[in-house]
Amino acid sequence: MLVNLSEEKPHLLKIEKRLCRKDVSNMGAFSCKDKIQLCITASRRLAVTELCIQITADNTGIESIEKCEFKETQNGYDVYTAVIDLEKICPEENNLLFWRVCVRTFDRTLYTHSKNNVDFWLSDKADAKKFRLLVYDKDFVTPDWAKKSVMYQIFVDRFNKGTTQIALRNDAVLIEDWENGIPEYPPYSGAPMKNNSFFGGNLYGVIEKLDYLQSLGVNVLYFCPIFKAFSNHKYDTGDYETVDEMFGGDDAFDKLVEECTKRNIRIILDGVFNHTGDDSKYFNRYGKYKNTGAYQSLQSRYSGWYNFTEFPDKYESWWGIEILPRINGDNEDVRDYFLSQQGIVRKWLKRGISGWRLDVADELSQGFLEELRNAAKTEKTDSLIIGEVWENAADKVSYNERRRYFRGKQLDSVMNYPIKNAIIDFVKYADAEKFYNCVTEIYSSYPEFCSSVLMNLLGTHDTERILTVLGGKSAQGLNNDTLSTLRMTKEEREYAKRLLKIASVLQFTLPGIPSIYYGDEAGMEGYHDPFCRFPYPWGREDKELILHYTKLCSIKINEKSLHDAKMKFICKKDGLCIFERGNLTVAVNAGGSYVTINLEKRCRDVLSDKVLEESVTLSPIEAVILKET
Repeated sequence: MLVNLSEEKPHLLKIEKRLCRKDVSNMGAFSCKDKIQLCITASRRLAVTELCIQITADNTGIESIEKCEFKETQNGYDVYTAVIDLEKICPEENNLLFWRVCVRTFDRTLYTHSKNNVDFWLSDKADAKKFRLLVYDKDFVTPDWAKKSVMYQIFVDRFNKGTTQIALRNDAVLIEDWENGIPEYPPYSGAPMKNNSFFGGNLYGVIEKLDYLQSLGVNVLYFCPIFKAFSNHKYDTGDYETVDEMFGGDDAFDKLVEECTKRNIRIILDGVFNHTGDDSKYFNRYGKYKNTGAYQSLQSRYSGWYNFTEFPDKYESWWGIEILPRINGDNEDVRDYFLSQQGIVRKWLKRGISGWRLDVADELSQGFLEELRNAAKTEKTDSLIIGEVWENAADKVSYNERRRYFRGKQLDSVMNYPIKNAIIDFVKYADAEKFYNCVTEIYSSYPEFCSSVLMNLLGTHDTERILTVLGGKSAQGLNNDTLSTLRMTKEEREYAKRLLKIASVLQFTLPGIPSIYYGDEAGMEGYHDPFCRFPYPWGREDKELILHYTKLCSIKINEKSLHDAKMKFICKKDGLCIFERGNLTVAVNAGGSYVTINLEKRCRDVLSDKVLEESVTLSPIEAVILKET
């Protein structure tokens, strides 16, 4: 330990979880073959007469009771132990358990009330919040390569045009001013929009910037959809078998894979398998494709792909948006098309990608997800499957069904939106306790090997630019005409940059894969979609931020302590947060006062390369990453 600011306080009850074959762990996920030993110490002031563990299996609602065995008394505390045999509790399938300790005294019964799935207080209320414990398949693993990666998200039309000339589609509109043009936007929220205006970015343009991306330090590229589609965003897929011609087509993709392979850069594609566009070869509402689509005839191969309530104009669509008819993922032909040996998932893995990010994963059926994982892992055992999930993935309920994302048969990772929100709240409002609770809740809920590959983000194509979030004026009450050109003042921008620097330190040092949304490292601003999708400002980048991100990428990739999910909080007081990641100590001061931290050992701040002897003083809104020298 480089610093010693332990906040441990005297306790009436303390719980330690450990595998019977491993060291102490506070993680909330274990293999279905594991046995867990609970060691509970209770103050004699409680006058305990009995301790037991109440466990409820989520899938059946069946409750089991494990009595705690008294072992000894140490320094005024009674020590009890209990063993939870997960194979006994979950004999048939992996599960989610909810559990708590029941404390009986001479005159009352108390229950542990979970605060963040690790810390708790004692309550006399029978409905006190329980701990969650995820039970996963014994063979569940995630790809090792992903644990030491930095991801870069690219919205292709807005990243780089390149020098290769690509013909404009007849029904597309080109915005020729890359530097000052404004993306097409609706006059009001929810208004219909064609989304057929393009800036001209393509895969050849990405290839021309691979040297830049390599110098930045990223080694995984995640692309928003690249398959043939009408819109500029491509979430209305027209043909899953073909790369869009305005992005350079299949030839550009193959060249991209070739050039990325030379640089040891992996590719993740966006899998939009919940819906297609109505202007697609599958639905073919406008008759642009030669084959017969579902909209055209009930005799079409694709008619069973969609759920019509009144053929052909009334059908199930994503969130009621008619141009996005929803695919029936339980249809046999749909499963075959996407998940068979020659299906879409395996086709692009064969073509050189390393995994998929699954759009709206909550809306894909459990069976579809399980077959998808099997297809991907059969084709490429170390492929990475990331789901778009905005909440805690361990106990997420979607469409009245508990999701099984991290039980070993569906996902490897999710987009870590809860941590994104926690980081933003902390750097803006300096509530370290709230930040600690959110971080603890998430990482104590997942298998450690899932936590180490979580997609840690601060912004995406679906959110406001992180710099705008941290320093821009509120968008509330402002119309799109105003938001399209609204930018920060020089003072607001400098303040936002300071906040971004400490936010990105947290993003890169918490367990997971840090993901940079294109241009965030260059200081791009922008409000909600489509204003978070401006073209990359080549030649006008914020060099200071790029250097900062380059340093962070190097630290993430080269420091082995950041490749697993182990962490320990040392301090979470006011605006100061300190935690350990192996031989690294991360200290972030989001408050408004200077903070001096005494050091037990000589160390170096790997962020600034400064050597520190006895102490380090953090200015307001400053972070250090300390390593013993």
